[in-house]
Amino acid sequence: MQLGVIGLGRMGQIVVDRVMAAGHDVVAFDLDDEAVQQAAEGGATPADSIEGFVETLGEAKRIWLMVPAGKAVDATLDDLDPHLNGEDIVVDGGNSKFQASIDRAEATPAAYLDCGTSGGPAGAELGFSLMIGGPAWAYEELTPVFDAVATGPGGHDRMGESGAGHYVKMVHNGVEYALMQAYGEGFELLADGRYDLDMESIARTWNNGAVIRSWLLELCEEAFREERTAEDPLGDVADHIAGGSTGSWTVEEALQQEVPVPLIYQALAERFDSRNEGRLSRRLANRLRYGFGRHRIARNE
Repeated sequence: MQLGVIGLGRMGQIVVDRVMAAGHDVVAFDLDDEAVQQAAEGGATPADSIEGFVETLGEAKRIWLMVPAGKAVDATLDDLDPHLNGEDIVVDGGNSKFQASIDRAEATPAAYLDCGTSGGPAGAELGFSLMIGGPAWAYEELTPVFDAVATGPGGHDRMGESGAGHYVKMVHNGVEYALMQAYGEGFELLADGRYDLDMESIARTWNNGAVIRSWLLELCEEAFREERTAEDPLGDVADHIAGGSTGSWTVEEALQQEVPVPLIYQALAERFDSRNEGRLSRRLANRLRYGFGRHRIARNE
C-alpha cells in the first residue's frame, strides 16, 4: 500500500518509519525541508509541495495527517481539498477536538478518519494505541497501515462514527491526568512523611508485581533516577505542568453529559494551579510528560 504522510515531527516520523518497516511505500511532506530530507534518507519518497505530494500519490489517495491540532489541520485540509474525492481517505492522527473532527468529516470530500494516538515516542519501538472514528470501509481499507503503526492488530479498533476516535482519546487523556495526579500525591506523601525514603527504590519495587504497576509508574522510577539530587528527589524540575486542553475538553463534556468526574477535574485544577506554587506531586507530573511524550521539562532557574 502507498501512504502519504503530512507532518514529520516526532510522531509523524514514527508513522513513516513503522509503515515502511512493514513493507509499504510512503510519500512524505512537511514545511520543514530538513524533516522531509530525513524521511527520504529513511526510504520515503519526498515531496516539496502539496501539489507534488498528491501527484505522487496518484489515484485512490491514502493520507495521514500528523500536524498540530487546530488551525494547522484546517489549513492542510484546505490545501488538499481540491485534490480529493470520495474514493480517497484522510486520517487525522493528532489530538483534535472530537467536534472539530465531526465538522471536518462533513466538509472534507474524502472519507475522514479521526485517529486518537497514544504511546508517545516509545511508539517508535512498541507501536501506538490507535482509537479510530469514521466510515467502516475506510477503516477496513487502511487496516494494514493501522496494523503497522499500532502495536499490532490488537492495538487499534474502530470506535464508531466520525468523532468517536478523538472522543475516546479525549477521555483517555483525562484518565491520564488523574493517574499522574494519583501517583504524584502518593510520592509527595512518601517524600514529606515520617520516614527517610528512596523514591526510586519505591517506584522500582512497586513496578515489580504491585497492583499499581504501570508504564507511568516506570516513568516515575526513571524520573527519580535521572533527576534526583542529594537535596531533592526531582532535582530542579519545576512545579509547572504545561498543557491542559484535552483535560478541559473532558471536563466540559462530562458537565454536558452530567457525568461526575471529580478525579479528572481535580487533576486538571492542580495542573492549572501548578503555575502558581511548588509541590512535588505536580513537579512529578511535569517530568512524566517528558517521559511519555518528550514534552519540554520546565525547570527552576
